[in-house]
Amino acid sequence: MDEQNRPIHTFQVCNVMEPNQNNWLRSNWISRQAAQKIYVELRFTLRDCNSIPWVSGTCKETFNLFYHETDEAHVVKFKPQQYTKIDTIAADESFTQMDLGDRILKLNTEVREVGPMTKKGFYLAFQDIGACIALVSVRIYYKKCPFTLRNLASFPDTVPRVDSSSLVEVRGACIDHAEERDTPKLFCGADGDWLVPLGRCVCSVAYEEFDGSCSACQPGFFKAYAGNSNCSKCPPHCFSYGEGAAICRCETGFFRAERDPPSMACTRPPSPPRNLLFNLNDTSLILEWSPPSNTGGRRDLTYNVQCKRCGPESDQCQFCEEELRYLPRQLGLTNATVTVMDFSAHANYTFEIESLNGVSEMSSFPHPVAIITVSTDQG
Repeated sequence: MDEQNRPIHTFQVCNVMEPNQNNWLRSNWISRQAAQKIYVELRFTLRDCNSIPWVSGTCKETFNLFYHETDEAHVVKFKPQQYTKIDTIAADESFTQMDLGDRILKLNTEVREVGPMTKKGFYLAFQDIGACIALVSVRIYYKKCPFTLRNLASFPDTVPRVDSSSLVEVRGACIDHAEERDTPKLFCGADGDWLVPLGRCVCSVAYEEFDGSCSACQPGFFKAYAGNSNCSKCPPHCFSYGEGAAICRCETGFFRAERDPPSMACTRPPSPPRNLLFNLNDTSLILEWSPPSNTGGRRDLTYNVQCKRCGPESDQCQFCEEELRYLPRQLGLTNATVTVMDFSAHANYTFEIESLNGVSEMSSFPHPVAIITVSTDQG
């Protein structure tokens, strides 16, 4: 009976009256599985020899533990000489006749390790040399570093090396929707503990880390680059309707230039220049204007100048002769002014100032322009 008065099954021997005892108990064949080192946990009770009269010369308070490795799983004839001794097992506490009367069970627990193991399996054997002993349980186990997830990488069950001072390096595999930033590694220690995490995986494009996994960005959010960052809300004038967006799509009429980062708002072409004026003298014509009222949300605003020379009728226009000079230039102006040189006297010139930005060429609509007609009547 145990401490709770529940019946327990034991292997017992108590031949303490006779000398030269040599009693053996052998286990069935036990598969080694993945173990390189095994642990044997013994739970037993042992009678105090001093509590038994007339046995001082024959009673023992220890027993011996042996093992035998073999690839053969079928029962073979027991040959004690084939067995290797693991240790002599002694009790920390022994019981007396008084303990028996009080139903006190002084249970001992001892653990021994065996290794390295190389065969497919093994037998355990217990040798009694004259003790009064009850073997209550035998537990055989091995230690391993269990499957784990760390830094978005999975690490498999790993059996430690027999050498307790040597760690097993294990490379992790990135979980779904993650990729390596630095090679993820853990080291399996002899006691089955994971040690020294190195490297990590990061969530891929369109996924963010949440509760140890990589989840797709929600509608209205995006993530353009793999990394530790969270999904970002779509910037102005763009959207993502579905999950897992790497980039947000622009609204109709808005565009994203090739070099615009995904985090930048979608933009549109500018409105026309305003307040176009001219200043004419004998040698030069200066055109000036104000920037558009709407730049389209961009800062890369430029201007082009186009010129037509028209006759008395409005349909008698042609592009200006090449002898016209523009200072500083005709195309790609960054300031809202241009000087026109080498124009003809007594002529009508129509100038169109178009405003452009980095997405103007992506629009199917004509570029917005401001128009002014200048008559040169001086000789």
